[in-house]
Amino acid sequence: MSLDDRPTLEAPDDDPYLWLEEVEGARALAFVEQQNRVTLEKFSDTAFERDRDALAAIYDRPDNIPYVGRRGKHLYNLWKDAKNPRGIWRRTTLDEFRKASPFWETLLDIDQLAASEGEDWLLSWVTSQPGDQSRAILCLSRGGSDAVTLREFDVETKSFVADGFVLAEAKSGLDWLDHDTMLLSSALGDGMATSSGYARTVRLWRRGQPVDQAEVIFEISADNMRVYAGVDHTGDAPRSWIVDQSDFFNFVIWLRDADGTMTKLDLPTDVWMQAHGDWFALKLRKPWTVAGRTHATDTVLVISLSAFLAGSRDFTVLFEPGPRRALQGLFWTAGKLVLPILDELRPVFEICSPSAQGAAKGWTRETLRGLPTIGVVDVWRFDHHESESNGDLLANVQDPLTPPSLMLIERGVESPTVLKQAPKTFNADGLVVTQHEAISIDGERIPYVQTGPAKETGDAPVYMSAYGGFGHSVKPYYNSALGKLWLERGGTTVQANLRGGGEFGTRWHDAGRYAGKKLSHDDFAAVAADLVRRGVTRAKRIAAEGGSNGGILITNMLTRYPERFGALFCTIPLVDMRRYTKLLAGASWIAEYGDPDKPEEWDWLQTYSAYHNAKPGQPYPPILIATTRRDDRVHPGHARKMAAKLQAMGYEAWFYEPAAGGHGYGKDNKERAGFQVLGFRFLKSRIGWVDE
Repeated sequence: MSLDDRPTLEAPDDDPYLWLEEVEGARALAFVEQQNRVTLEKFSDTAFERDRDALAAIYDRPDNIPYVGRRGKHLYNLWKDAKNPRGIWRRTTLDEFRKASPFWETLLDIDQLAASEGEDWLLSWVTSQPGDQSRAILCLSRGGSDAVTLREFDVETKSFVADGFVLAEAKSGLDWLDHDTMLLSSALGDGMATSSGYARTVRLWRRGQPVDQAEVIFEISADNMRVYAGVDHTGDAPRSWIVDQSDFFNFVIWLRDADGTMTKLDLPTDVWMQAHGDWFALKLRKPWTVAGRTHATDTVLVISLSAFLAGSRDFTVLFEPGPRRALQGLFWTAGKLVLPILDELRPVFEICSPSAQGAAKGWTRETLRGLPTIGVVDVWRFDHHESESNGDLLANVQDPLTPPSLMLIERGVESPTVLKQAPKTFNADGLVVTQHEAISIDGERIPYVQTGPAKETGDAPVYMSAYGGFGHSVKPYYNSALGKLWLERGGTTVQANLRGGGEFGTRWHDAGRYAGKKLSHDDFAAVAADLVRRGVTRAKRIAAEGGSNGGILITNMLTRYPERFGALFCTIPLVDMRRYTKLLAGASWIAEYGDPDKPEEWDWLQTYSAYHNAKPGQPYPPILIATTRRDDRVHPGHARKMAAKLQAMGYEAWFYEPAAGGHGYGKDNKERAGFQVLGFRFLKSRIGWVDE
């Protein structure tokens, strides 16, 4: 067989570069070392160092916004800067936080911890118990990996608890049932992992008990994606929600009462559900006929939990979608349901409240006031624990030329007040933000946001990006890296809203899912063509970047639309769609892409598996493929193999793989800046843009 004939369905592992999937294999690491050396020798010149240091200095600025979450009376923050590259976990009070220079109490210095223990520690997340912030579980990651080590921490003494809860490295989650009992879902232990690498059991883990002796209270098949659990303190007594997630979009939900009684909720498996007190709300992914009434996809329904468990199906409709009006999530705060909405990509937030008289009197709704209706607005609950919320909300407001403002909306009804304002990190004089639509291959309108000089030259150096997957909505955030190193120097940026995302709801996501993923890629190519049609630029001046699911996108631009781009930057990518389900968390994404082991689904998967579709002698633009060795979500073998195959065919394909970073661009600000700047230097050089 020739290089591009394999692997096949009959011989799926007949892959000449399979050895590059050995993450720590000697031969694979020799390949990585040699590739890194060549790439850095070519692109990490004096200009690279200047730009990297400039960007790292922006990330390290002392006046950047310290994003916080409230637990009890304190606001907690993880802060990174040049002095604290791994970060310090710290806290303050709201009164202090309002000051220009608040006093922070340091709880843990991650750099000191890493140095003292000789480990590549980063702090991933923290969990504590409502009403008692004296103890917390710290989740420590090596180099940014998803797998974490769990350790109990005494917040008052600022030290780890001797003989406290400790769990070795694994993909884990847990919540406090009480001071001495954890609800644990972890892949640690023989037979405890699903085929996706996540937890397949929920265990009651008691203080002082070896974890392998913890009682298993719920177990799923290894073929399911994962199970997870959380403790809910918003009811009359603590209760737990246990979620059996069969795939990325389907869930079976169980309620565990304080006495341990388990009740399976009689719901469709493809709903989002959020409970609070005696209410629960759900968003439908498909039409649902219940109690003689059919509710459309993306409708939000609410009902009394006690009434539902007693057999009632008298739901109240709180939200109905439009063709380009879609819900972006839902959450509770102080007994009220907040609905974030995109309406023609404009942010809207509605607060729905049950009447004091209960369900019979209906619900009221109001729209959050004082927030912009253009740009990006994100709103979330101030308090980490829902049971402690008084209704206070935080909002983050920005656009591509306006740095973020962190705002407090007290009790969810007061006018927003600015708590912190991020600094301007680049000169935006003469730049404008405009919205446009391209027409895709099947006639669908594809929105995109363009930022750059007001006057078109026909030769603009354009940076394009998109995602187009998993129902994730892309928003035009303020981006210091692009602002300082692309826009300020005369370039133009474009962010596209592809099908596969969630900008217009489930129908938009489903159109770019499974076989439709190819349409998502057609959308991106249509935006590139529209930039040329509008006189913004020409194809050879368009540089494009995409990561993770966006890695499929970028490699398909290489193999399917090479004539529309001048250079491509593919990061932490998914590429080999024949073997992706066998690599790390890949099996968890079958609901997005399909199962290559089923011939009828491989029929569509192979149409956008660029690893198999790459052929010699094509007009492919230069490409830089970059990943990280500690990415335990998307296997670094995808990037390694694609680079090796393209190089063997004689293409200009570069490769870069730092040791740390996880499913991201680096473990600290300098590493993240270096990763990004390497990509920018490559893209600029290959589209012929000298911006010195």
